[in-house]
Amino acid sequence: MSLVASAAVAAVMCGFWLLSLRLRDASIADIAWGLVFVVVAWVGFTLGEGEPAMLLAALMTTIWGLRLAIYIGLRNRGHGEDRRYTAMRARRPGKFWIWSLFGVFLLQGLLAMIVSLPLQSLAVSDNGAIGIVCLAGVGVFLFGLGFEAIGDAQLSAFRRDPASQGEVMDAGLWRYTRHPNYFGDAVVWWGLWLVAVGGGAGLWTALGPALMTYLLLRVSGVAMLESDIAERRIGYVAYVQRTSAFFPRPPSR
Repeated sequence: MSLVASAAVAAVMCGFWLLSLRLRDASIADIAWGLVFVVVAWVGFTLGEGEPAMLLAALMTTIWGLRLAIYIGLRNRGHGEDRRYTAMRARRPGKFWIWSLFGVFLLQGLLAMIVSLPLQSLAVSDNGAIGIVCLAGVGVFLFGLGFEAIGDAQLSAFRRDPASQGEVMDAGLWRYTRHPNYFGDAVVWWGLWLVAVGGGAGLWTALGPALMTYLLLRVSGVAMLESDIAERRIGYVAYVQRTSAFFPRPPSR
């Protein structure tokens, strides 16, 4: 099952890579990120076992992955390549086209295969029953999805307001965490892990959501976004001092 899922993920990522060359926009990898999890989930459901928990997990993954891909696609429409990828391109003039295949698209595919270990383990489980642990996982998932979606909606409304240009978003959920979308993302995957474990997946598959949480905190999420944001946003240093980076809590005085 994992070999088929890996091949499917590689095919999707290569397709997006070819499209990125045509568009000269490697940031479409962010759109592909959510979609490859949907691919893994349905490959697992089609080829594996673990029903009905696997069906539940596939539906949950689809809701999360499609929402994320659509949101990012709409957010980026008409804005060109994200500055993070433009900086990568500038550091590799003439070679970025091939480097991006391995350093962006296939690397993200590999990470997605590790994060989705709970789904892969569930697919080959001979249990698949939906019990109290699965239901608890659904609750955790819905909390994370709602937290993420509300945070994204609040930020989108803030960005549409001309008066917010250069300002810091510190209202709504953003008052309690500087990255409610990233926190919600991590919670979603811990919820999916609980569903998978409840359906018979191994506890060791916690490696998947643990990696997602680490990426969001230390690699492509909080750390990367905040590397230069204080230079672009007035008052961001003060915002950092009073607001949690990830886990929600009341702002400090």
